[in-house]
Amino acid sequence: MNRRDSIKTIVIGSLASGLVLEGCLPKEKEAIYKNIWKYKYGRTPEELQRDLELLNQVFFSKEEMNTIRVMANLIVPPTAEGTIEQAEVPEFIEFIVKDAPSYQEVLREGLQWMDATATEKFGNAFVNCSETERKSILDQVAFANGEKTKEEAFFATMRNLVITGYFSSEVGINDLGYKGNQPNIWDGVPGDVLEAHGMSYDKDWEAKFIDQSKRNDLAEWDEEGNLIT
Repeated sequence: MNRRDSIKTIVIGSLASGLVLEGCLPKEKEAIYKNIWKYKYGRTPEELQRDLELLNQVFFSKEEMNTIRVMANLIVPPTAEGTIEQAEVPEFIEFIVKDAPSYQEVLREGLQWMDATATEKFGNAFVNCSETERKSILDQVAFANGEKTKEEAFFATMRNLVITGYFSSEVGINDLGYKGNQPNIWDGVPGDVLEAHGMSYDKDWEAKFIDQSKRNDLAEWDEEGNLIT
């Protein structure tokens, strides 16, 4: 066992108090523990324990998860930058409904409504309908204004969750083209500003302290704390 696996075992062991940690985990449990490791940063032990308990629960059936996946792909279609699957949107929604149970009834009843409508209109479950047929069902509830019916509230809730799940993921952020704060080249106080204050850089020292060719080098210190790079 390497050092990383040892640390993982220690972390999981501390989280799993009150839960049985099997020696050989089934695939579902193994995925759960991988997720705990993946998202452990910035979480207190209590928060991680709660996350573990939620991840051990199952709310949506496999059929419901597949319906969510198909619906989510209609709300945010695949692009060259990424897909709903890559952003793990269905898994995100599964986690949210366990973390916030107020979502459960509206989403489950909404999924049932979609299948019942698809069966009535097209003789198939929603996922087995053509894309045109699926869109025609969603068009019935996608453009509501003001007070919403239960079906319209379902679609609005699902749309918000899909968009949140996708654009808060690494895939979605890349899709947005968001770069965040990035370092630029700083070569000292501009000359006109220095001149306005009656100051200037000593040319002999300027080359020593401002060297853009080394801007990506990591600083190193000797044992006495002296900067050597």
